[in-house]
Amino acid sequence: MKQSSLLKNLEFKAEKPAITVLFESDFTKEIRIAFKSGQIMKKHQTGFPITVEMFEGTLDFGVNDEVHHLEKGDILALGPNVPHDLAATSDCIVRLSLAKGDSVTRVIGVTER
Repeated sequence: MKQSSLLKNLEFKAEKPAITVLFESDFTKEIRIAFKSGQIMKKHQTGFPITVEMFEGTLDFGVNDEVHHLEKGDILALGPNVPHDLAATSDCIVRLSLAKGDSVTRVIGVTER
């Protein structure tokens, strides 16, 4: 069994989204991304499917030239190789589920651009 918390040890960074690995299982990597309002993740993609859950707050999720406004409780799944971007419209907490073969370093790299 693996257990973690989206709220314990929660930190927001002033300059970029804060990325924390919550745990890895045999098939996924569970990550928390804490955004301050106005922070972004520029357009990027991965070769694996992802699942995004809005735990708290709101953000705009851009995909296929459309902006989807996500709010607390929303969940979306995105297939591999789909370019997407994120823009926090309030302070928010996002749970990102990555496939086991995907890289947390890749996600961190998106915030470094």
